[in-house]
Amino acid sequence: MEFGYDARTEELRAQLGAFLDEHVYPAEAVFAEQRAQATGDARWSVPPVVRELKAEAKRQGLWNLFLPGEHGAGLTNLQYAPLAELSGRSPYLAPPALNCAAPDTGNMEVLAEFGTPEQRKEWLEPLLAGEIRSAFAMTEPDVASSDATNIETRIERDGDSYVVNGRKWYISGAMNPECAILIVMGKTDPTAERHRQQSQILVPRGTPGVEVRRGMTVFGFDDGDHGGHAEVVFRDVRVPVDHLIGTEGSGFAIAQARLGPGRIHHCMRLIGMAERAVELMCRRVTERTAFGKPLAAQGVVQEWIAEARVDIEQLRLLVLKTAWLMDTVGNQGAHTEIQAIKIATPATVQRIIDRAIQAHGAGGVSQDFPLAQLWAAARTLRLADGPDEVHKRSLAHRELKRYV
Repeated sequence: MEFGYDARTEELRAQLGAFLDEHVYPAEAVFAEQRAQATGDARWSVPPVVRELKAEAKRQGLWNLFLPGEHGAGLTNLQYAPLAELSGRSPYLAPPALNCAAPDTGNMEVLAEFGTPEQRKEWLEPLLAGEIRSAFAMTEPDVASSDATNIETRIERDGDSYVVNGRKWYISGAMNPECAILIVMGKTDPTAERHRQQSQILVPRGTPGVEVRRGMTVFGFDDGDHGGHAEVVFRDVRVPVDHLIGTEGSGFAIAQARLGPGRIHHCMRLIGMAERAVELMCRRVTERTAFGKPLAAQGVVQEWIAEARVDIEQLRLLVLKTAWLMDTVGNQGAHTEIQAIKIATPATVQRIIDRAIQAHGAGGVSQDFPLAQLWAAARTLRLADGPDEVHKRSLAHRELKRYV
């Protein structure tokens, strides 16, 4: 693989870097103020400053960069990787500003790849335009959802309709008043082969029987700026049969296809989060003195900084290799690397951010710096898109096949 970025990537990196410097970083304080002032439904809505950033990003053509092919910016995974890294430096502002934020990204990928022309027109097109938001309803509180075959929500055919019953939680974005559509994972045939029991179906948020019950917190953060993480109950929710995505029994395969790009996008952004943390740490330790000398002169602090730089460079190369493989041999060909980056990146970045917090003292856990929220995001990503242990299990099985 080529280690250098191509001309198109370099052009977009420069453009996106300028967009961050001129628009995103100055908006972070405004974003925090607007979030603090939000009440009622506005608490779960996108703050006004994000709408302004979206308009500017769209004007500059920094839009839908994540999606290859005719529906998106036409970039490869390898071209998108360094751009996602830059957006990770301000993960609560930059991705939504670029229309590159989860869960919409994964849902757009599903609709682009598996949706019917009618489904694409009704839901994909407004998502691509940034006119609506969406949610992906998979995780359930009563079963170990890391094993998707455990899902208990039922999707049952009844004439010209499907009827959905079940309880989900941590459904990101579902509290947002602009969330118009949910992709729901459930079982259409519990008696089928384990990986053919599940299906995915489109459920408009306003459908009778859909109860968005409450927003769950993540280490005390409600993440209300993008619609929180909702507990959602489906009671006899009836939708037309043409709302099914793909065919009955294809839900597990669709979920796996959705998770491949999603996992790598998170890892790309995590590297940007780590770079931001190291930058903040270096600035802090050069400005603070303890026990008669600058913190930057303390051996343990120097060790943290050196190890962080090594870790980031290693992670970036592995992520870029994974992106390159996805482009050249597909998701299945990149299976080992996708598992590897999901294992390595969140845990390593969590450690880097943790040390940056330590270097900041009390300030590190305060609202005056982004580190506490960055740490919470990195820790959460050791669960999102599959916990560490599931990826290690899968990767170990693949390695052991060589010997048995």
